[in-house]
Amino acid sequence: MASARAMAAMAMIFLLAALSTTHLASSLRPGAGAIAGGACRPSGYLPGKSGNCEKSNDPDCCEDGKAYPQYRCSPPVTAATGAVLTLNSFEKGKDGGGPSECDNAYHSDGELVVALSTGWFAGTARCGHRVRITASGGGGRSVVAKVVDECDSVHGCDGEHNYEAPCGNNIVDASPAVWDALGLDKNVGMEHITWSDTDE
Repeated sequence: MASARAMAAMAMIFLLAALSTTHLASSLRPGAGAIAGGACRPSGYLPGKSGNCEKSNDPDCCEDGKAYPQYRCSPPVTAATGAVLTLNSFEKGKDGGGPSECDNAYHSDGELVVALSTGWFAGTARCGHRVRITASGGGGRSVVAKVVDECDSVHGCDGEHNYEAPCGNNIVDASPAVWDALGLDKNVGMEHITWSDTDE
């Protein structure tokens, strides 16, 4: 009887540990969870198709047969909108794919530029606008960057998108210069941040 209770207790401990690890791993996953009230849920799923995915910044390359969530919305923008910062090169021939949507140009890794998830990009409405990004880690540093592109939350798994999966609905895809200015480790590739519109 005692050994049965001990076995049940051990099984419960292992289950809780597994659930805790899964939750921790998924908490940084782009697009994880819906926003309060369930207002932003996937609008569909894109069937994966692998291809020649340029991997310089460890992108989420598509896999054949895998279904990727698509989002036409993003969480509401506030004075400190929570997001996931990802690393992207906007240079020609790198993992950013084609030229930036706002100006049909490529941008040096030394420029403070970002791409926003489809809902936040708002059909080019934020093109050329500046956003303030504040790191959750790294001493809470902040930097102002210019919006030059969309991190497409609907389309992907094709040459135009570097055979990468669609972005999550809560992504600020930033140049290496933004990561450096925030004092973040580019090898990590994903960090929790907040962002807001700014006139600076």
